[in-house]
Amino acid sequence: MSNPFGQIVEPLDPKQPLKKFFNLSKLEDVRYARLPFSIRILLEAAIRNCDEFLVKKGDVENILNWKVMQHKNVEVPFKPARVILQDFTGVPAVVDFAAMRDAVKKLGGDPEKINPICPADLVIDHSIQVDFNRQPDSLQKNQDLEFERNKERFEFLKWGSRAFKNLRIIPPGSGIIHQVNLEYLARVVMDQDGYYYPDSVVGTDSHTTMIDGLGVLGWGVGGIEAEAVMLGQPISMVLPEVVGYKLEGNPQPLVTSTDIVLTITKHLRQVGVVGKFVEFFGPGVAQLSIADRATIANMCPEYGATAAYFPVDDISIGYLIQTGRDKEKVMCTKRYLEAVGMLRDFKNASQDPDFTQVVELDLHTVVPCCSGPKRPQDKVAVSDMKKDFETCLGAKQGFKGFQIAPDRHNSVVKFNFEGHDFELAHGSVVIAAITSCTNTSNPSVMLGAGLLAKKAVEAGLTVKPYIKTSLSPGSGVVTYYLRESGVMRYLSQLGFDVVGYGCMTCIGNSGPLPESVVEAITQGDLVAVGVLSGNRNFEGRVHPNTRANYLASPPLVIAYAIAGTVRIDFEKDPLGINASGKKIFLKDIWPTRNEIQAVERQFVIPGMFKEVYQKIETVNKSWNALDAPSDKLYTWNPKSTYIKSPPFFDGLTLALQTPKTIEDAYVLLSFGDSVTTDHISPAGNIARNSPAARYLTSRGLTPREFNSYGSRRGNDAVMARGTFANIRLVNKFIDKQGPQTIHFPSGEILDVFDAAERYKQAGHPLIVLAGKEYGAGSSRDWAAKGPFLLGVKAVLAESYERIHRSNLVGMGVIPLQYLPGEDAGTLGLTGRERYTIIIPEKLKPQMNVQIKLDTGKTFHVVMRFDTDVELTYFHNGGILNYMIRKMAS
Repeated sequence: MSNPFGQIVEPLDPKQPLKKFFNLSKLEDVRYARLPFSIRILLEAAIRNCDEFLVKKGDVENILNWKVMQHKNVEVPFKPARVILQDFTGVPAVVDFAAMRDAVKKLGGDPEKINPICPADLVIDHSIQVDFNRQPDSLQKNQDLEFERNKERFEFLKWGSRAFKNLRIIPPGSGIIHQVNLEYLARVVMDQDGYYYPDSVVGTDSHTTMIDGLGVLGWGVGGIEAEAVMLGQPISMVLPEVVGYKLEGNPQPLVTSTDIVLTITKHLRQVGVVGKFVEFFGPGVAQLSIADRATIANMCPEYGATAAYFPVDDISIGYLIQTGRDKEKVMCTKRYLEAVGMLRDFKNASQDPDFTQVVELDLHTVVPCCSGPKRPQDKVAVSDMKKDFETCLGAKQGFKGFQIAPDRHNSVVKFNFEGHDFELAHGSVVIAAITSCTNTSNPSVMLGAGLLAKKAVEAGLTVKPYIKTSLSPGSGVVTYYLRESGVMRYLSQLGFDVVGYGCMTCIGNSGPLPESVVEAITQGDLVAVGVLSGNRNFEGRVHPNTRANYLASPPLVIAYAIAGTVRIDFEKDPLGINASGKKIFLKDIWPTRNEIQAVERQFVIPGMFKEVYQKIETVNKSWNALDAPSDKLYTWNPKSTYIKSPPFFDGLTLALQTPKTIEDAYVLLSFGDSVTTDHISPAGNIARNSPAARYLTSRGLTPREFNSYGSRRGNDAVMARGTFANIRLVNKFIDKQGPQTIHFPSGEILDVFDAAERYKQAGHPLIVLAGKEYGAGSSRDWAAKGPFLLGVKAVLAESYERIHRSNLVGMGVIPLQYLPGEDAGTLGLTGRERYTIIIPEKLKPQMNVQIKLDTGKTFHVVMRFDTDVELTYFHNGGILNYMIRKMAS
């Protein structure tokens, strides 16, 4: 490896001279000692890749000068060590790769150049749904149905694992991508090509940041950007600001890691950390386990940061041993980190780096809490839940309001379920799910839930049978220690049987509610509730019939399931009354921290992790039995409704097309704030009256066979029709929620896809208007691909979430941003105007461009291509076009 920093390359162990590393401490530069630990990883990567065309000696200097350069929009390249994918984003990535091979071949290149050059792991975790629950065989039934629905997708992925080198598939039923990464895939330090260097990762899922809790720098990117990384393209990023988050004190005995992360999420949303790194430090960090840190890092997208980094310390090293990693490799990891000054002692303030800004949290001030009813950052103390929900009932429609008339606040609807009469009211819990890697990766909250269930059963408490309860662990290790510790049977008695190993309810794969429950909710227009231990609760995400959804710790999920309502004050109101007539309060059954820790020490042991993970790639018999071709080029099946060659590369030539001014564009949709990628490209159920449903019906499918939008991301015809198809979409042109808009030339109200098709047939370009935080939420690339296929040329918003802006760039859709202090309101924009966006011949990052309206008004906006590399992608019509031209030439 030729490198201008060769003088700092040395062997880690004199006995193994071929195993070398870049000893950054030998830079003898005081600037290095003051760098945040997350920035040190960027520096190491830049030095190690210094001979590559995008990485220059000047880039290294810029990183060393981080304190000065962080505010100057300095562009630095970053090549992560690994890429991880889940199947909802992984299938379209493999589809793109297959189509790119076809395109490279058409342009006269070698199609096999389209191949991952860094390790890529794809974990199938997004396909399983909670179709069955509260049955001993729920797990097997759900897994069987998963294979029945997704066999074609799985065969395609198996082809991908054979056709592409460096692509490993972790079969369905193995667990959730981020928990598998934490417990098994992550190395912390890479040992590859004769060098030791820090592990780093990007993933096609926004919660990739969970691995930051172990000291592996990682974050989510769109599938488009991940594909380029896999093909060897560095990530072009602006040198980030780093917010130091100082933790002090000890958590109170009843507080869980869930309460801590929901508190941090609200706090950092208020601070404002979009596009920044957050790095945790202070003595309070030493009080947190790796599972606690991973929970906090997992919800990084919910507070808007790029990364939420916990440097490696001795607790991290201990976790590697606890989870069954090879002890000799772990010791090499520790020696390397010590040698380069990247092993942290959180109690030693002299190691504290310089930060852009420092904010603090005293862990002792954290109280038990939930978040909701519609956003993760809307924290509510458990003691205030009853009052807060009742306030939301009557409040104006919005993030904290349902606008229910006061005379209907106490409405009750009677219904019959399995021969027994029940009642539903506003606030009734109909879904209670222990789900998501956010919490199921943490033995303390999972065992806490198990011990609470044990005490509840022993006290004579039950959960009403109509409530859809479920337990979907993030790995088989969870089931192992729940079973061995003896709490699994109590969870089952309350209805929390294991229903699958995957994301399930957290991503909207919650399955159907009982028909009588749905009828009661509809009849009374009730605000029914879902309570889940997940990380997102956006409108329409969890289930179409739960208008209020609260994030909570696993023990609280069980507590609210027993109570049957969120309109309860746990301090004053009993959870229930047992057969003896005794009132049972939550405090009577809540396990102490000492109880939980004693069980964890006894039952969460290395042998469990080794036993589960040594057979992870072969344990699924249905996967093993799948047959798939091994041809290097994929043979597309024109009859398939799951896998289709996308139109992105149709007509692509080696010659670049000069970007043109967008003339007289219509506004397809006009939004307010916090439009999420769930609103733009939903992942859940396909409504029977939707354009996607009509398309699938025309192909001979019945509603039972529709599956979900997420499962059909390999078919652009479905996904284009599913763009802006969320039933909770709020379009300013329409006076009610729903996936519709006005087709202005005719004045008709149409489904969004149908309106876009009319505009396209008439040759009219389209734009979208939006408020703040446009594109919040999941990293799904279809939230950019879908609008592109609808003919959207640009989005004009007040601000963007990081990943979505990057995805728009990757698809050649222009992200425009209002100037500071301006928005649609201050400019008097109605969205009914026609917009001409002037694209100059010479472009530069973050330049101002002019917009002319057909009314004669003109104003300027910022074109959010943030780096020169992003402008290169734009000139190519997107990042994938750029990669095809590069490979073909």
